[in-house]
Amino acid sequence: MRTTQHPLRRLAGLALLALATAACNSAPKLAAKDSAALMQDIKAEIGDAACDAAQQCRSIAVGHKACGGPEGYLAWSSKRSDEARLKDLVAAHAAARSEENRRSGMMSDCRLITDPGASCRAGRCSLLPQGAGGSAL
Repeated sequence: MRTTQHPLRRLAGLALLALATAACNSAPKLAAKDSAALMQDIKAEIGDAACDAAQQCRSIAVGHKACGGPEGYLAWSSKRSDEARLKDLVAAHAAARSEENRRSGMMSDCRLITDPGASCRAGRCSLLPQGAGGSAL
């Protein structure tokens, strides 16, 4: 005896397949890049970090140490950068660095680098001085 699938059930299955395919095809291709290329993209997104006021300036953690935590911080301006795109780039960069560390067996000093914050100086966002000796990439 032959079983036939109900037309609506078949249509629903095709719709789910189409949605899944569209989601895969629309996902950003950030993960395919290495960390160096992603850092270039991050710096391009930040650009000159121009600002008119300190409220436009922010800092963002970048990289991924082998034992966890960021490798450093960069200053950026909400006046110039797309925050969502910058966060996506930074997340992809951290994932790439983590994978590179894992593959190479890289070890790090496990020193906690704290967020220095950022301020507007001479029309450009820059990191505030750190007493703990963090780094800017």
